[in-house]
Amino acid sequence: MGHHESNYQPKWAIEKWLDERLPVIRMMSDQFIVFPTPRNLNYWWTLGMVLFFFLIIQIVTGIVLAMHYVADSGLAFDSVEHIMRDVNWGWLLRYMHANGGSFFFIAVYIHILRGLYYGSYKAPREILWLVGIVIYILMMAAAFMGYVLPWGQMSYWGATVITNLFSAIPWVGDSITQLLWGAYSVSQPTLNRFFALHYLVPMILAVFVIIHVWALHVVGSNNPEGLDVKTKEDTLPFHPYFTMKDLFVAISVLGIYAFFVFYMSNYMGHPDNYIRANPMVTPTHIVPEWYFLPFYAILRAVPDKLGGVIAMFGAIIVVAIIPWLDTHPIRSLRYRPIARIMFWLFVATALLLGFLGAKPASGWYITASRALMVFWFVYFLIILPILSRMERNNDKLPGSISEAVLGKSDDAAEAR
Repeated sequence: MGHHESNYQPKWAIEKWLDERLPVIRMMSDQFIVFPTPRNLNYWWTLGMVLFFFLIIQIVTGIVLAMHYVADSGLAFDSVEHIMRDVNWGWLLRYMHANGGSFFFIAVYIHILRGLYYGSYKAPREILWLVGIVIYILMMAAAFMGYVLPWGQMSYWGATVITNLFSAIPWVGDSITQLLWGAYSVSQPTLNRFFALHYLVPMILAVFVIIHVWALHVVGSNNPEGLDVKTKEDTLPFHPYFTMKDLFVAISVLGIYAFFVFYMSNYMGHPDNYIRANPMVTPTHIVPEWYFLPFYAILRAVPDKLGGVIAMFGAIIVVAIIPWLDTHPIRSLRYRPIARIMFWLFVATALLLGFLGAKPASGWYITASRALMVFWFVYFLIILPILSRMERNNDKLPGSISEAVLGKSDDAAEAR
């Protein structure tokens, strides 16, 4: 599917001249206009365009904000206030950047869940899935370092808690922690490092996004039925059929995003971050941004520091290796009723862990976090492998994509 024959024909002399030397227009035409796309893609496949828009928003607003930000522990908090009060449209840039990060994660979580539901990680898309997980990890790194930059109370103490986790690594933990700090505690050198990395990581992320799109165009898109493309009737050109659908959803999401930027600017932030960082005053309850909360709950669920770190990173690793855990021949959970029930239990688990991550680490909150953490790992390491062997194939699986969409068999399609 990614190696379809090119039918691009240059219309103008300059197009022909360029096509003979650097066929950029041909590549764009082949990969983003006439690219054969499964005709049954639904609206869950539009998140890629949404994520692209938010990546551009984050990079552009971040570059402009960096022009006015001062990476100094004594001036960082005031420089953010300067952006908000004195820089033309500075308040808008900051709110776009802060809320853009949250919407970026909302879109990527839906994107990941869609991949899990429809089996988009299965052969031949394992590399595509792994690159996607790398993008997610880079997003988490960029978001964490960006959260530190305002140098408010939650920024400072969040950085202190999270960087201290690396000290739990045997033999090299203390060295890694001091390398991150640049000193013996979170201070000026830490802020310098995080500002430099927060500026650099999105550029690396953009490179991996290009690799992700490249990998997608090599193996082709999965689809709601989880079927391979067999005939030309199974596909449609990407433009205008899917570009219009993608743009409709992107504009709709951007409308909701604009509502948050203008009317609920600080809804997804923490009020303590509007208090200047004070190393002498510890907040009553230290919490990260909402998109880290499920993993924060897992971290706190394990009483041992090293065990908590292993569990937190292990929760991401098991998602990365799911192509080798779920080996059932049917991709889409539409045709796997037992696996579908287990999937929705996993989604409920992730949401509840997010809720518990925002609560104090005591009482039944910790007990519930431990139970849900166990189910998280059981789902990936035990339930999926068992269902891969025991769950029967579904006889209702269509013979082809065109049959699922048009209601006719392959024989009828070929006869036509």
